[in-house]
Amino acid sequence: MELLVESFIVDKETLAYEIERNKPMPSKNHGYLQGRILSEIDHYYRKQFTLISEVEIQMPERPNCVPDVAIYPKMEINFWDDELVMTEMPLVAIEIISPTQTDTELIKKINRYFEAGVQSCWLVMPSFQAISVYSGIGKYQFFSSEMTLKDDIAKIELPLKDIFD
Repeated sequence: MELLVESFIVDKETLAYEIERNKPMPSKNHGYLQGRILSEIDHYYRKQFTLISEVEIQMPERPNCVPDVAIYPKMEINFWDDELVMTEMPLVAIEIISPTQTDTELIKKINRYFEAGVQSCWLVMPSFQAISVYSGIGKYQFFSSEMTLKDDIAKIELPLKDIFD
């Protein structure tokens, strides 16, 4: 059985994936950008931050959230004592719009992050080759691919041509 979801054909297996993980099925562009973002931030800010992709974060109210990338102040990683769910909020939560998501869904998720104590959120828009950096609910700056992203809260600056190239 296939369903039409916002101009995309979605099969039952895709829906099961999304329901089970409470997030959309990733796409080529989504995965590519997630890798580029991780790589560029790690390259420039490895000493200041610990980057974790696809980690479940315990939220004050259910459901928990799984950002595409979570940026934490530098932390010790203990490979013998893993965590399945992070109870500490990241400094920055990064969400990349997937083909089956709407910006409204992600804005609601970003608002939940702020209510839970996250200090900065990035909304990556692949089709616009742009990133909006939120510093609070409804407060954001828009950066296109020719610009340098500036997150004043995390003190991160990234030329977006390096992300979208």
